[in-house]
Amino acid sequence: MPLTGSTATVRTRIATRGPFSLEELAMFGFGHRAESSWDGVMRLAFCVDGDEDTHAGVEVRQYGDELELVVHGHEDLDRVSQQVARVLSCDHDGDAFAALGRHDHVIGSLQAATPGLRPPLFYSPYEATLWSVISARRPRAQAAVLRDRLARASGRTFVLAGVETPAVPGPTAIMRLERVPGLPAGRVPRLHAVAAAASRGELAVQRLNAMTPTAAEADLRRLPGIGPFYSSLIVIRACGLADVLPVAEQRSRELVTTLYGLTEALDDDAYRAFAAAHWTPFRTWVVVLIRAVARRILPDEDLPPRERKRRGPVEGS
Repeated sequence: MPLTGSTATVRTRIATRGPFSLEELAMFGFGHRAESSWDGVMRLAFCVDGDEDTHAGVEVRQYGDELELVVHGHEDLDRVSQQVARVLSCDHDGDAFAALGRHDHVIGSLQAATPGLRPPLFYSPYEATLWSVISARRPRAQAAVLRDRLARASGRTFVLAGVETPAVPGPTAIMRLERVPGLPAGRVPRLHAVAAAASRGELAVQRLNAMTPTAAEADLRRLPGIGPFYSSLIVIRACGLADVLPVAEQRSRELVTTLYGLTEALDDDAYRAFAAAHWTPFRTWVVVLIRAVARRILPDEDLPPRERKRRGPVEGS
């Protein structure tokens, strides 16, 4: 697909709304992202909300409590800015999240270990659902390579601050695909089903957020190949929700037991009650923080076995 460079760009700024580190978000391993170095620019290339057959490329730079966006390839600056704000979790009150850490010593310790970290999100439910089909039953690094290959072959590639950055194909291009090298043939009809749902508006953020999270997850599970794990991932990590507890995610629950010095593991009901009492209204953000940062502040002998010897850059799901 043709490259889109630095011509016809527009600039705007958005507020970070509290303590924020663009570097922490850029270096957070999540989905297809796996940056190994930081040059001051976070590069985003995505299908645009509400018009997924169009694309935008965005260079993001931080200047104090504002982010400068250099937008390539799309003229609807308001729509692109709102989408970037959601992706970077700047659409919620970061000062209130910081205040939570001042009242809870565990959250405060995690925030101090990664100042300004907030959850980076998938670009949209559409892109999160594509990722779910591509990444199922394969290591994240392999899935990222496959996503990149698909994006370069059938999507749109931008040159952002000198680096080629591909965006995945929109629904129309996905529907035309007959095969994707490296992807089992049985997954292609699943990609088609995702594209058809997006074309009907069924993966729109506004539609999913108008439901309860439980109802939205059930709705997503109508798509072939999307089970409980991935429906939860899409709702919690693509819709911009800050206060949904991923009850089925066991890794963070094990870490909660250690971090808070609890004498026994929490069952589902106890976990819900504990999270509501301690983390509202940022239950999603807190779980992401715990998963990503707990191993930085706990000694190896206090970590669950699968968390040991994994120290290093912040890494998410």
